[in-house]
Amino acid sequence: MNRQTKLVIFAFCIVKLALHLIANRNSGFQGDELLHIETGNHLAFGFMEFPPIIGVLAFIQNLFQTESVFVHHIFSDIAAILILIFVSKITVELGGKTKAVFLVLMCFIIAPAFGRSQQLFQPVVFSQLFWVLNFFFLTKYVKSLDRKYLWLLTFGAVLAFLTKYDAVFFIFGVSSLLLFKSTRQALIKQNFWWNIIVFIILISPNIIWQIVNDFPVLKMFDRLYETQLDRQTPSEVLPGLLMALNPLTLLITIPAIVSMFHHSMRNYRPLTVSILLSIIFLAFSQGKGYYFYPIALTILPFGGIFWEQIILPKRKWLIYPIGILLVIGVILIPFGMPVFPLESYLKHDYPYENRDVVKGGQFNVRFEERYSKEKWAVTLKELKTVYDSLPNPEKNNTIIWGKHYAQAGAVNLFNERYDLPKAYSLHGSFYNWVPKGDMPETTICLGYNVGDFFNEYFDEVTIVKTIYNPYSENEEELHQHIYLCKKPKQSYDELKTLFKDRVFE
Repeated sequence: MNRQTKLVIFAFCIVKLALHLIANRNSGFQGDELLHIETGNHLAFGFMEFPPIIGVLAFIQNLFQTESVFVHHIFSDIAAILILIFVSKITVELGGKTKAVFLVLMCFIIAPAFGRSQQLFQPVVFSQLFWVLNFFFLTKYVKSLDRKYLWLLTFGAVLAFLTKYDAVFFIFGVSSLLLFKSTRQALIKQNFWWNIIVFIILISPNIIWQIVNDFPVLKMFDRLYETQLDRQTPSEVLPGLLMALNPLTLLITIPAIVSMFHHSMRNYRPLTVSILLSIIFLAFSQGKGYYFYPIALTILPFGGIFWEQIILPKRKWLIYPIGILLVIGVILIPFGMPVFPLESYLKHDYPYENRDVVKGGQFNVRFEERYSKEKWAVTLKELKTVYDSLPNPEKNNTIIWGKHYAQAGAVNLFNERYDLPKAYSLHGSFYNWVPKGDMPETTICLGYNVGDFFNEYFDEVTIVKTIYNPYSENEEELHQHIYLCKKPKQSYDELKTLFKDRVFE
């Protein structure tokens, strides 16, 4: 990698980091982040929705004992920069130089897909990182057949699996090594079955945790297919994926597909087949659009190389119009991450989204983190009012029940600022952290439009506050209700039994 290429990568790293820092300043927390942050307080070999690594990262961030968005996005921001670097390194390994890297990174920056998905503290960004990192190791192995890279690929696959279970799609793609004589012979000579054994041993604590807890991940997938995935069709996924990647990136992705099958890339056929196998497996599994984002990251380098090696040598002047067109693509960046404050977004960007407002709402804002600072500030102030209204003896034993894990997570993250008791939930991983023993005489319950949900568990249920959310994108979350619930009908242990098969409702 020459000095000019390193400078291009460094410049894009600065731009990428700046975008993240600006977005962090304009963001609150997305609901799932509040669950992920809480996992750091309950380290385990697994969680109901995902493997354990997110909990380890949350634990480290929680050491700062802060509710700062910046702090809780530290690892996400680092991962985003590393993704950029490894996409560049893949491009170079495939034979690309400065122009190829520039074109690939322009696509990376202007794609809304790689904005929000890499800004939030979620397993998604770390899944992308380990997918790209492992594809880099796979590329090195295909080029050199060096056993060192096979072991690096093995340990990288372990980290990927312990980050997000979609690693199985990448691992399935790696089976392409067995389809080509040179790589198959190298694998056999290197006793690759030891790599498989080591992989299984290292992921076994998480598998054992799943067995002990009756495979909650399978229940989660069942729920996903029931409510979301079974309803998806390719005609719905593809247009969304195209917009998420930015239509202008077709200038690179279409040549990338051509390049993957071009004779100049014949030495990298195992990589091409690996990508195809992952795509086929994902499509067969009816994966959401964002499941394909890491695959897109491995395809882009082929497009940059095609331009640099096949087109530009004969038409050097084309680098300028193609570069200008990609730069124009920056206008879609605000649609992928909150680089503008909420007021500016509502005034300048929101009108172009043409989103139907739910009945009773004022806006239909796509990303919760754009307005969640305001949402949780209002919610917690109202909870504080209700909590302070209780007599001291009653107040000292009161706990908060958040119907949704994000509600319980918000209370636990901000409870010191508002001097509130801890919250629990029976939703998602919070189910494993429910207190034991008898329930207190009084519980403050927080839920969206849940009807008579809490009446089943208390003899006295009174709605004391209703909190309006003018930005909600669905009718269910248009209002939050605070309930004062007394005389519980069961203990915590009995409550957990009642919710054993309802964790993902």
